[in-house]
Amino acid sequence: MIYRMRRFIRRRPFLTLLLAIGTGLLAALLVAIGYLFTDLPDLSRLEAGLALPSTRILDRQGRLLYEIADPEGGRNRAVPLDQFPQSCIDATIATEDAHFYEHIGVDLAGILRALRINVEGGEVLAGGSTITQQVARNLLLDPEQRAERTLTRKLRESILAIRLTLAYSREDILTLYLNQTYYGNLAYGLEAAARTIFGTGAAALDLAQCAMLAGLPQAPATYDPLENPEAAKARQATVLRLMTEQGYITEGEARRALNEPLQYAAVPFPIEAPHFVMAVWEQLAAQFPEALYRGGLTVTTTLDLDWQQTAVRVAQRHLARLNRSDSTGFGHNVHNAALVAMDPYTGHVLAMLGSPDYFDESISGAYNAALAPRQPGSALKPFTYAAAFDPAQPDPWTAATLTFDIETPFVTRRLESYTPANFGLVEHGPVLVRQALACSYNIPAVVALEHIGVDALVRLLTRLGVRTLAGNEKIDLAVTLGGGEVRLLELTQAYAALANGGYAVTPVLITRVEAADGQLLYEWEPRPPANRVIDPRVAWLITDILSDNNARMPAFGPASALQIGRPAAAKTGTTTDYRDNWTMGYTPNLVVGVWVGNADNTPMREVTGISGAGPIWHDFIRTVLRGQPVLTFQRPDGLVQAEVCAMSGLLPTDACPRRVREWFIEGTVPTDYDTFYQTFAIDRRTGLLADDSTPPEDRVERVYLVLPQEARDWAAREGIPAPPVGAEVVRADAARSLRLLEPDPYTRFRMSPGLPGDVQRLRLTVGVSPGTQRVTYFMDGRPVGSATDAPWVVWWPLEVGEHELVAVAELADGATERTDPLPFTVAPYMPADQRPTAGTLP
Repeated sequence: MIYRMRRFIRRRPFLTLLLAIGTGLLAALLVAIGYLFTDLPDLSRLEAGLALPSTRILDRQGRLLYEIADPEGGRNRAVPLDQFPQSCIDATIATEDAHFYEHIGVDLAGILRALRINVEGGEVLAGGSTITQQVARNLLLDPEQRAERTLTRKLRESILAIRLTLAYSREDILTLYLNQTYYGNLAYGLEAAARTIFGTGAAALDLAQCAMLAGLPQAPATYDPLENPEAAKARQATVLRLMTEQGYITEGEARRALNEPLQYAAVPFPIEAPHFVMAVWEQLAAQFPEALYRGGLTVTTTLDLDWQQTAVRVAQRHLARLNRSDSTGFGHNVHNAALVAMDPYTGHVLAMLGSPDYFDESISGAYNAALAPRQPGSALKPFTYAAAFDPAQPDPWTAATLTFDIETPFVTRRLESYTPANFGLVEHGPVLVRQALACSYNIPAVVALEHIGVDALVRLLTRLGVRTLAGNEKIDLAVTLGGGEVRLLELTQAYAALANGGYAVTPVLITRVEAADGQLLYEWEPRPPANRVIDPRVAWLITDILSDNNARMPAFGPASALQIGRPAAAKTGTTTDYRDNWTMGYTPNLVVGVWVGNADNTPMREVTGISGAGPIWHDFIRTVLRGQPVLTFQRPDGLVQAEVCAMSGLLPTDACPRRVREWFIEGTVPTDYDTFYQTFAIDRRTGLLADDSTPPEDRVERVYLVLPQEARDWAAREGIPAPPVGAEVVRADAARSLRLLEPDPYTRFRMSPGLPGDVQRLRLTVGVSPGTQRVTYFMDGRPVGSATDAPWVVWWPLEVGEHELVAVAELADGATERTDPLPFTVAPYMPADQRPTAGTLP
């Protein structure tokens, strides 16, 4: 046998050569095939190559607010094939793989064409990859292998594509492609691309939009319509031509699609309610730090997107109105507004507007004024009065408690004189708390705060969720007028307690968090209110005052922005320098807070809470509650109504000309009778008190308003007649002791070089007890003058130095009363350029 073979080889050398070559080629082919199949990825790795799903933040109805992408990856959301428009499927097949449903995963004609073009040098310069090959490359090969541009990689990719075709249906492969392909702008999959480019879901895409997106995968950066609109338009035309050539659309449809103007998303990554989303993001980062970027969380929030969009429209409309030039040729220089809407029982934040335009850098739009500390103006007054109404404390106030809205000096905790004034520097004399709060008078609010103490107010607000005041050593009596800083979200949270009967609530932003596999990670559960901070009767009384349009009419008129056509309680706030204004208010089922100002803290031009924040509050709350049932505030048990004299708040006598019915917590109805209105017998011939010589026909009875000493200057300015000289009056302040009215304590006076020394004098006055016969003033222990009749005035020549003033009263029964020392300082004249600057000790 061996001999015969040798003889055959000697006789046929050419055939022998061919046999050797064939054997070598076969061996080489076997080696190549073995190499191509060595370490070829298993199809079980397909899932590992999928793009990580993004964390999706949804509103309470499931509408997308934002997708949080992996910083090292991109955005992705997989959707079923039947949710993609047929136009997008057709455009993708026409552009990427015309024979997708015919080949076995590899288009042999395409590969041969690519080989012919690229075989030189072994580098692939032209494509030929089918949809299945692209899926295999993107999901099964590692990044290093995908980056190779070699014939080997192409062949390995083709083998994997054939395997995929044998293992999966064409629909499955197409679904993988449409959900995993990179479309640019960090968008993986057609759904993410649709939201990134057009700001809408894939299901809503039309033919023109589908053609635009189908052309992106070949070169996402080159054809990016947000950056290169002309190149993107040309690519869209190519896709439409391919669809026409392959019979998916007609030439007319292609022409109309090409001519259709496309509206791109305003920003590359569309976001709704950005300030709210950022707050949710921060909370998620704290609770789910690992899963936030790589877990594909689905986060359902409390926000109502319709309400949020209403807040944006309303704020933008009213800010534009405020900035239109008025008769002076100027606008009001107001560019920012914030709004928080909350369910007062659950704490659900239904809307959060941090600025009118998050992306407007000219107004620092990213500044979230809903979370930033700002001065609240008068918006804290309801809580001052709520603390004063607390029936658990000694001597609680009522809605009928008398206060005096007249210039009143106070001593702060830093032993400084503080004399607040009303807006417009107007004084209203004696007012009851209902009117004082409803009309937002400043001086009575400070009187109330002095009554309860600053710490009591801070404790109450802290328990209600306002965290910015506790521990602030600078807080003093001015805090009830806005002398501190609060956050709109926290103040809205505090007002919720007034709406819900006194319970503290916690703001809720997130109601549900699910993992990508559907596992429930968190779910908010409603719980019955448990932390009651305000007595429900107090909460109702404050609400009744804040919803009393008649009570606030003197300050706001009969038809202010606080009227919304249904029961609602509201309070405004304005800082004296017009840097902040607020309207806080609520219905029985909704609490809304609005702030208006400028992010850079520049002052507005004469914009108050009623003209700035008020209209936004009014329009928002009317819009979102339109069509809902009209609810009323339910009065709790333990309240009674009684008639009182409208001037003093005490039980009326026959002399009282005007009476009102007021609500009281049981046990707080006044028991004393009014003494402000007193009747005197007058001789009408002289206008003086009638005496024994006055004929009966000339004796008439007249009612006079008898006010305490400190209110008499106000009464004189208002033209209110004083009781006749010599009248024995029953004093309205009978229970009060002797008190110094002038000067203000801890005041610093300065001598003037332009006036003679003997005319530089200080007025000393007191409020006295009934039966006072004489008042003597002592300066630094030395008597400086006496007075024997109202208004008990002595004038004291100024002397440089630190002084203490004491007044001593002698009563008709021989008793005496003595005031506490009142300190003040008289400083010598000093040129203005030599005086201490603010914050410097003298």
